[in-house]
Amino acid sequence: MAEIKDPENTVVIELKDGPVTVELLPDVAPQHVARMKELARSGAYDGVVFHRVIEGFMAQTGDVKHGNADGDFNLRMAGTGGSDLPNLPAEFSKLPHDRGTIGAARSQNPNSANSQFFINFKDNHFLNGQYTVYGRVIEGMEHVDAITRGEPPQNPDKMISVKVAADA
Repeated sequence: MAEIKDPENTVVIELKDGPVTVELLPDVAPQHVARMKELARSGAYDGVVFHRVIEGFMAQTGDVKHGNADGDFNLRMAGTGGSDLPNLPAEFSKLPHDRGTIGAARSQNPNSANSQFFINFKDNHFLNGQYTVYGRVIEGMEHVDAITRGEPPQNPDKMISVKVAADA
């Protein structure tokens, strides 16, 4: 079990192969951290698929509008939506996109991040300064590595649940 230093700023993502513990970085990207916790606490992330999973790059999820496999699900639409909440401004930092970091997915507009995020499979430093980093996997990266690949995967894996550790 991962040593959780700050349960209020840690989320546990339950995947088919086991839990992934993510340390959030409120000092780096407070608005992105607050959004992830708000969506986790509302249950919005539960059942949402990984709609874009590229070998040697990253696994993307978090489309709470179109990506919920347990709801009104259309795989072709997954990845095109967000939440009903307003988009977030970019919170770029000097933190690199290293293996296991969580980045905010967005459109071409730097201030368009909403609910989608990605987990880097490897160091992706070409993303530095272009996408907000707001967390890092501290345990369970092997479960992230086991996510089914594809754009989109034919049978996508999903986040079974996402919980703030303080609430567990």
